[in-house]
Amino acid sequence: MTQSTTPATSAPAQATSSSSESSQTRSLQEILDGLPVKLADIEAAAELLKGVIVTTPLEHSRALSRQIGAEVEFKCENLQRAGSFKVRGAYVRMARLSEEEKKRGVVAASAGNHAQGVAQAASRLGIKARIYMPLGVALPKLSATRDHGAEVVLHGNNVDESLAEAQRFADATGAVFVHPFDHEDIIAGQGTIGLELLEQYPEVDTVLMGVGGGGLLAGVAVAIKSKAAQLGRDIRVIGVQAENAAAYPPSLAADALVPLEKVSTIADGIAVGRPGQLPFQIIRELVDDVVTVSEDALARALVFLLERSKLVVEPAGAVGVAAVQEGLLAEMGLNPKNVAVVLSGGNVDPLLMLKVIQHGLQAAGRFLTVHIMLEDRPGELATISRIISENDANVTRVDHTRVGGSLAMGDVAITIDMETKGREHSELVLQALRAEGFQPQVRQ
Repeated sequence: MTQSTTPATSAPAQATSSSSESSQTRSLQEILDGLPVKLADIEAAAELLKGVIVTTPLEHSRALSRQIGAEVEFKCENLQRAGSFKVRGAYVRMARLSEEEKKRGVVAASAGNHAQGVAQAASRLGIKARIYMPLGVALPKLSATRDHGAEVVLHGNNVDESLAEAQRFADATGAVFVHPFDHEDIIAGQGTIGLELLEQYPEVDTVLMGVGGGGLLAGVAVAIKSKAAQLGRDIRVIGVQAENAAAYPPSLAADALVPLEKVSTIADGIAVGRPGQLPFQIIRELVDDVVTVSEDALARALVFLLERSKLVVEPAGAVGVAAVQEGLLAEMGLNPKNVAVVLSGGNVDPLLMLKVIQHGLQAAGRFLTVHIMLEDRPGELATISRIISENDANVTRVDHTRVGGSLAMGDVAITIDMETKGREHSELVLQALRAEGFQPQVRQ
């Protein structure tokens, strides 16, 4: 787990960004007035979205509240239509097209959530939509996009390659390219979450959410900071990235868009290698911090949400929870009283969910895999099974191998998967096996 801090600009005296010396002398209102998206744009977007989206609920997390000593609420955009916040920006962008533009149709690219948002909005507005998706896109997201009536074309190994092909198609045909995050209307649409959140949770003082290209974080930051300024309050806005797909920390440090050479994370919804130009302009001025979390922390957060909150959330939607669980607020020197975490989406591939759950249990010390070399003689496996049973662990799989390139004559290799109650319990099981003369090697 790592943490990257960007400057706080919620009060002018705190602004230390290398991006703009003037932000240290301008008032917050002057900063807001100079941004490409303003509160009025978001309020107008909210009017457009009436009857189109649902006002997603807040869910209180008693477990997380007890852990950090503050009230924690989840803004459940995983329960939004099409399963994520993306339909907000997509609909606002497309509803504002001219009649001539609507006739030309729209084209977009996405690994899932933006695709579904565009497809649903296009269906509602009667616009033809063509969506480019990477070749390895999860089948449920592919099927859901097609079910909304969009034409889906599989192209490229990642979203960046799909985006490039979508732009080429737009240039060649005149179709309107609907970017997933780098457009004023998209940002304004996503920002409506901030308006809802303040109405539902007026006492909130700290808001966390995932960030990929930055449209969600930028829009919510404008809404939250603008409303807070009107009320004479300071509300912190914090972005969270997966550490293997964190383009914002280096970009903010350089005050320029710094593309990543490689992006690799289970959080495919925020696996973006380059920040959006417009979101970057807003985030560097308004967002207090951008922090990062590990893949293990992400997996643990998904398991926590399933077990303790009964919420199905995709990895990209769980990064804010991971940041809170990992104690990043305290590491940043913050002592919040009322925290909101945006759960941005719930479109997760069941096969990925199975892998993430197992990984999350393993990361939490609740799933243990051991590899043991034995002499090939009767009773050895029975002895191991007895030890595990006596120590109250539950075997879920056994792989017993007598033949292999690395095995000598008379040797046996055994790999055992088992459920345990946590790290301390796992260590007790390992100690019991060692006490009987076995040499278990823990496998990840």
